[in-house]
Amino acid sequence: MKIIQILITALFISVMTTGCNNCDSKDKSTNEQFVKKYFQLFNQHQWKALSELYADNAEFKDPSLGTGTVKQSRQEFVRKYSELNQMFPDLKDEIKTIYVSGDSNVIVEFVSTGTAPDNTKFELPICTIFTIKNGKITKDFTYYDNFDETK
Repeated sequence: MKIIQILITALFISVMTTGCNNCDSKDKSTNEQFVKKYFQLFNQHQWKALSELYADNAEFKDPSLGTGTVKQSRQEFVRKYSELNQMFPDLKDEIKTIYVSGDSNVIVEFVSTGTAPDNTKFELPICTIFTIKNGKITKDFTYYDNFDETK
């Protein structure tokens, strides 16, 4: 877990120090509001509406999808989150911090929680870097501890 925290901190420092000197504060505010809308749709389990926030050729990094960058269709996105929502009907993300970097990157620290039908609960700290261009998410790079500590 400490390695993940160190990597996220290093990534945050790297992104924040390569910020844009000419960035319009309107872009920062717009992107922050966009991300808040994203999490609102997530918490309402509006998977189709959420998928429409992505560009057609969006790139994803997510431990659940493997170690590399993949492209995922909107239909695949909806299916993935619909299945997750079936396993955890009360699935919810709580934003802890939003960092706007430059005119197109937003880093979000949040905690995802849910309860399975058998009352098994999970709580998972996550960090996602969104790249937003022309009002659509073009990159969604998500990081979390994917190790099962029960083994």
